[in-house]
Amino acid sequence: MAEAHRAGFVALIGEPNAGKSTLLNRMVGAKVSIVTHKVQTTRTRIRGICMSGASQIVFVDTPGLFRPRRRLDRAMVAAAWGGAADADVIVLLIEAHRGLTEGGKAIIDTLKDRIPQGQAIALAINKIDKVKAETLLRLAEEMNAAFPFVKTFMISAERGHGVDDLRDWLATQVPEHAWFYPEDQIADVPLRAIAAEITREKLTLRLHEELPYQLTVETENWEDREDGSTRIDQIIYVGRDGHKGIVLGRKGETIKSISTAARAEIAGFLERPVHLFLQVKVRPNWEEEAERYSEMGLDFKDGNLK
Repeated sequence: MAEAHRAGFVALIGEPNAGKSTLLNRMVGAKVSIVTHKVQTTRTRIRGICMSGASQIVFVDTPGLFRPRRRLDRAMVAAAWGGAADADVIVLLIEAHRGLTEGGKAIIDTLKDRIPQGQAIALAINKIDKVKAETLLRLAEEMNAAFPFVKTFMISAERGHGVDDLRDWLATQVPEHAWFYPEDQIADVPLRAIAAEITREKLTLRLHEELPYQLTVETENWEDREDGSTRIDQIIYVGRDGHKGIVLGRKGETIKSISTAARAEIAGFLERPVHLFLQVKVRPNWEEEAERYSEMGLDFKDGNLK
């Protein structure tokens, strides 16, 4: 008799840079969420879909939890907690070498307040290759004293250590249910949104400290051509004229290298030739426009001051 199908949603939560996007990409086996060394790079609740035996695990990769200051920050944090509350299982990621930080304590306090009793919450201590075994054991004890996690995993999302154990356990935790998506689908985000995220990642990596949070990327036009290639037109919105100059670079060199890198990765993801055209537009108050938020999968109203 065939094993009953299981399907459910798993929310990965944690502070910025804890490794959530890296873990999501490792679980899914493809790059569906952008990974950079910058905090707050994940803005949208990208769902990556992972098959494990008869189980379909749908990951909600939430924005990193931090103290919000701007409207966009508040919308991102609201999205993160909304994704966690709706999930069948929550996995809290912390970095082994940072231990239980003030931010981690705040997340645990919020878990106690906002998450219904009985919801399965596991702990994943990430980047275990950065500390000694005795430090890991002490940290695991400290974390479980602070919160009654149902299970603790020691992993390295980047190297893959312990990830299979976590995935196998999650496969047993999601409820018996028909699969939500076709077996070969890896994300429920539109391709245009993934393409925009890839370009934003290249911008973030190239511009370093200059303006990674003061820009956003939207895919304005998408055309699949008869020759098997795809033309993609994207707009990079920045807040000031000076920012536009930084993105373009001297004689357009910066935007050219960003376009080349983004085009190569998008083409690899789509497995077809891509023609990518980037425009830079100044929109002084783009962070106050509801349309920009819907493009990112965020709720504009969640950014209101509370």
